[in-house]
Amino acid sequence: MSLKLKGKICIITGATSGMGKAIAERFHAEGAKLVLSGRNEKRGDALSNTFSDSVFVAGDVKDVAYNTKLVDVALETFGSLDIVSMNAGALGLGSVTDLPIESWQSTLDTNLSSLFYLSKAALPYLAKTKGNMIINASIAAYKSFPNHPAYCASKAGALALMKQMAVEYAPQVRVNAICPGPVDTPLIWDSAKAFENPASAVENAAKATLMKRLGQPEDIANLVLFLASEEASWITGTAMNIDGGILNT
Repeated sequence: MSLKLKGKICIITGATSGMGKAIAERFHAEGAKLVLSGRNEKRGDALSNTFSDSVFVAGDVKDVAYNTKLVDVALETFGSLDIVSMNAGALGLGSVTDLPIESWQSTLDTNLSSLFYLSKAALPYLAKTKGNMIINASIAAYKSFPNHPAYCASKAGALALMKQMAVEYAPQVRVNAICPGPVDTPLIWDSAKAFENPASAVENAAKATLMKRLGQPEDIANLVLFLASEEASWITGTAMNIDGGILNT
């Protein structure tokens, strides 16, 4: 069997749970060498220890220096950089009038500014390898949800940044985004706390999809793998919805 990412050197943020973890597992299965990022050192080390050619770097993507460190570790450990998959996310729940300024800023720093920080550090090296980046955005870039102002704004900003970088760094670097709908991860259950009955909110989200189920992290990993691989060599500047059809309901 041909490994789609054999020998490719990849940074994956948000790798300790949910979609990021599923992406890490799929990339490893396809032969990639991984620099894994997350805040939970115990979970990160445990994940990295299950992989060959893998290193975990604990830290917070809101920190500029941490993003530079991820690139430095990739270069020092594996010698170059081919793929960056950005999955770290935060919600910042509350209406505009109720949301603390600190929560607004922290959410934008996690969901948007961190993309800029890591891209700024990674792009010169991705240009050398004709690599690519995949940003994990959300259907919240298009569809608004109650009590999610920072989340929706940051995800829309993520798509704008993706498109700008795709224009500026083509043809050397491909830059794309994915926009997941309701996926069965810890984040959806945290998001549901914005509603009066969280369990019903998640159940209703699943029913609202055309496929009548929540997405699974593995569904997302399949799409990210495709975009990271040579099979997507003519795709850049694109946001792909992966939402079970919920935007069509």
